[in-house]
Amino acid sequence: MTAREPDAGTDTGTGTATGTGTGTTARRVPRVLSIAGSDPSGGAGIQADLKSIAAVGGYGMSAITALTAQNTRGVRGVHVPPAAFLAEQLDAIADDISIDAVKIGMLANAEVVSVVADWLRRTAVPVVVLDPVMVATSGDRLLDPDAERALRELLPLADLITPNLLELAVLASAVSGSDSPPASTWAEAIAQAEAVSAATGARVLAKGGHLAGGEAPDALVHAASATVVEFGGDRIATTATHGTGCSLSSAVATLQAELGHWEAAVGEARRWLRESLRHGEALEVGGGHGPVSHFAGLWSRGGLRTAPTPGEIEAEWWGGIADVREAIDALPFIRALADGTLERAPFVGYLAQDALYLRDYARVLAEASRLAPDAAGQAFWADSAHGSLVGELELHTRWLAGADAGAGSAAADGRFAAATFAAEPDAATTAYLDHLLATGSRGDYAVLVAAVLPCFWIYVDLGERLAAGEFGAAALDPEHPYASWLETYADPAFAVATREAIELVAREAAAATPERREAMRRAFRASAEHELAFFAAPLQ
Repeated sequence: MTAREPDAGTDTGTGTATGTGTGTTARRVPRVLSIAGSDPSGGAGIQADLKSIAAVGGYGMSAITALTAQNTRGVRGVHVPPAAFLAEQLDAIADDISIDAVKIGMLANAEVVSVVADWLRRTAVPVVVLDPVMVATSGDRLLDPDAERALRELLPLADLITPNLLELAVLASAVSGSDSPPASTWAEAIAQAEAVSAATGARVLAKGGHLAGGEAPDALVHAASATVVEFGGDRIATTATHGTGCSLSSAVATLQAELGHWEAAVGEARRWLRESLRHGEALEVGGGHGPVSHFAGLWSRGGLRTAPTPGEIEAEWWGGIADVREAIDALPFIRALADGTLERAPFVGYLAQDALYLRDYARVLAEASRLAPDAAGQAFWADSAHGSLVGELELHTRWLAGADAGAGSAAADGRFAAATFAAEPDAATTAYLDHLLATGSRGDYAVLVAAVLPCFWIYVDLGERLAAGEFGAAALDPEHPYASWLETYADPAFAVATREAIELVAREAAAATPERREAMRRAFRASAEHELAFFAAPLQ
C-alpha cells in the first residue's frame, strides 16, 4: 500500500471496539445493517453481505429491497416488494437496535431509493457505505433513468461510495454534466473518483479489478482532504468473482464501525477479500462465476468444531481416566492403607518417595507460576508450591524421623531434614518427575498445568472417599495407625485448592486450539498413569 498524499482516513472514526480481548473490556461487536436485494444462490446481495459482515467480526442485519431469481450464470427475474414494506423493515430495526453501520446495495427503483434516503435523513447512523448497483459487468444498465437520478440524490448521504469502473463512469458523467466513458487506465479511474468525491463530499473507493493487466489496484479517494491512498495487489486468477463488490463494501462498513479509520478498514477488508477469492473455486458452487469463500480464513485458522466448555472438559478428562482411577482403588497399597493393615516399612518407603517427589513438584509448580499469563494464576501456583514445601513436606519429615521425641530442638530438626531426603528415587518417582520437569522445560503453560493437575485431583478424590467410608469403616477409626495421614487426604483446604486448580486448567483448555487442548489432555492422562505407578510401587 502506498500513499500519494498524507493520511486519508483520520476524521470520521466511529469505532465501537472498546477492547481487544487483552484488556479488561471485551470487544464490542459492530452491528451492521445491509439494505440490498436477495440472491438465492448465496453469492451476492444480502446473502453475501451477511456472510461478509460475520466473517470480519460483525453482527449482520438485513432489509430486503428486491427478490431475484438468479444463479452463478445470471439473473432470471426480479420482484420488488412494495417500498412501504421496506420502510417497515427499516423502522422495525432502528426502533429496537443500535446500528453501527449501514451498507446499501441494490435499490431497484426510484421509490425504493427515496424510502432509503428518507430513512437515512431521520436515523442517526455513524457509517454509511453505498455500493451503487447500477451497471452489470456486461455493461447493461440495471436502473431506469428515474432511479439513477434518485440515486444521485442519495450519494451525499454516504460516507463511502464503492462503484465498479462502469458505475464510476456513470457517476462521473452525472456530476460533471458531460459523458465520461469507463476508465481504461488506473489514472483515469482515480480522476473520476476524485470528481465524484468532490461533488458528493463522500470518500470513493476506486476499484481497478476490471482493468487489463496483471495488477488489481484499489484507491481510497477523498477530495475534501486531497488524499488518495492506493492499495496494490496482483490479480488473482479465479472464476469465483460473483458478489465481490457486495462482499467488499460490507466488510469495509463493518471494519470502519470497529476500527474508526477508513484506510485501516479498507486495507483489512481487502486482505480478507483476497484470501476469500483465492479459495472461492474450492467451494465448487455453480457452473458460472462462483462466489468467494467468505469463511475460508476462519475455517482454516479457527477450525470447524465447537470448543468445549470448561465443564465439558472437566467431565471428559475425569471420565477419560476412569480406568486409571479404578486401578488405583484396587491397588493392595491403597486397600491396606485404608483398612490399617499396611505395614510400616512400605508406608515409610512411600513417604520417602513422596518427599523426593514433592521437592521437585514444588519446583514444577513454581515454574507454572512463572509461566502463568495472569496474576491469579501466578498467585495460585506460587501458593501451591509453598504449600507443598511448608505443609505437606513438614508432615513427611515428622513421619520419616520416626518419633516425636526431641521435636523442636536444633539437633532433632537436623535429623528430620536428613531423613526426609535420604532415600534414592525409585523408578516410578524418577519417571514421574522426568515427565513433569520435561513438560515444564518446554515452556508451555497450558500443558504444564494439565500435567500437574492429577496430583491435586486424584488425591482429593481418594481423601473424600476415604473420609466417606467408601473403602470401609476402618479408615474412619480414630485409632487407625495412619489416622493423621489419612486426615491430610481429606483436608478441606486442599479440596478448595483442588477445585481452583481444576477450574484454572479447564478454562485454559477451553480457550486453547484443538491441537493444544489435545496436548494438554495427553499430559493429564500421562500424569494420572504416573500416579497409578507411584501408588503401586511400595508393594511391588
